[in-house]
Amino acid sequence: MKGFRRARKMLNVSVAESVRIVRELQGYSENELARRTRIPQATLSAIENNRVRLGVDRAKILAGALRCHTAVLVFPGWEIGKISAA
Repeated sequence: MKGFRRARKMLNVSVAESVRIVRELQGYSENELARRTRIPQATLSAIENNRVRLGVDRAKILAGALRCHTAVLVFPGWEIGKISAA
């Protein structure tokens, strides 16, 4: 594909860290995010501490509540390269 550049890793950020970082940037406590998503606070804590996998369904729910794209949570630290039409 002409003009295509592969994404490259920019930072070493785990999925757990990305959830916490985005939550904090939005100004939500774990309790507030739990209320908004109906995901128990204990589960959110376990996700943020890498004890429980995020999973696709939870990623979609959290991304909606955190007003970000699901990829921000699932693929943290990646730069998306320029893609131009061929």
